[in-house]
Parts: sequence; structure tokens; C-alpha cells
Amino acid sequence: MKASYAGSSVRVSRKPGLKLPEFAFIGRSNVGKSSLINMLCGNSKLAMTSATPGKTKVVNHFLVNDKWYLVDLPGYGYAKLSAKGREEISAVISDYIRNSEELTMLFVLVDSRHEITAADQDFIEFLGKNRIPFGIIFTKCDKIGPNALKAMVERDCEILSQTWEELPPMFTSSSRTAAGKEEILNYIDSILASL
Repeated sequence: MKASYAGSSVRVSRKPGLKLPEFAFIGRSNVGKSSLINMLCGNSKLAMTSATPGKTKVVNHFLVNDKWYLVDLPGYGYAKLSAKGREEISAVISDYIRNSEELTMLFVLVDSRHEITAADQDFIEFLGKNRIPFGIIFTKCDKIGPNALKAMVERDCEILSQTWEELPPMFTSSSRTAAGKEEILNYIDSILASL
């Protein structure tokens, strides 16, 4: 897989000019988004990883195989940012999601070790209201046993079923063991093939 950095922006009007399908990744701060992106692309230095949450404040586009963009969005729900900082990031996310005509699919990352949060649910609701196709990727699956993982995913499905008639596609992943890599990339390929 060939992946390269294509540019950063805070407004959709400033994103890379090439019109290609965009698959975006988002999640709460420190959910392992950059690590997952690097794992999917087979390049540990592609997206900037940090132990400090809230590092990504812009929309980063990575061109994959000259066919599609992998889009790294800022994390949401990071409490330590000032109210103004949170507002700015929220505006960047909202502008991209509402206005990027090339956005094909958005993957919401959820930490598999914890129950889905209110922030995650609020964000998923926002996607529903804006009719954005999305999937859920449970991250850090190597840090939890298979039975605990199954139970947590079932619990999250139960929570989501209270507001969603139909659940989105779901994947489990680990950036350390590369679990889920094939499933996620195959899913993206299947969407690309249907466009």
C-alpha cells in the first residue's frame, strides 16, 4: 500500500484539490487513532502519534494508492482544552463532516476497554442527523481478553440499539498486532468498487 501526506486544513475549502473518495477516522482523544491509521497504511511515521491527547487540531489528508484519501480528523471530547479550544476543534470537525462532498465513510473509533461514552453517542447521533454513513472500530483489542472484548462489544451494541434501529458496520482492531487491518481495508475496497 502506498500512502503519503497530502495536506492539512481547517476548512473544507482548503483541503487538497484532487476530488477522490474520502474515508475519515475520528474518535475521542487518545483512542489510538493515529496508531490505527499508521497500522492500516503500514507506515509507523505517517500520522503523528502522541501520548498527549488532543494533538490533532486540523484535518489531515493522506493519499492512498492514488485512489482515495484517508482523512485524520481531530479528536472530540478532550476535557483539558479550554472552552474556546474545544469550540474551534468542534467547528473544524463540523465543517468537514457537513461540507466535504467527497466524504464517503466515517469510522468512529471506540476504546474496546471501556463502555461507549456519552460523547461517543452524542457524536454518532450528530452523524445520524446529518445522514453521514459511518462504521465503528473498536481499538486497543490486544489489551483486553477475547471474552471481555466480546462482552464489551455486545454491551455497546445493546446501548446503541436503544437509539438505532440498524447498527453500523463494526470492526475490532489492534494497532500493535495489526488485528482488523484486512477486514477494514477490504471493507473500504468493497465501497470503492461500488462507487
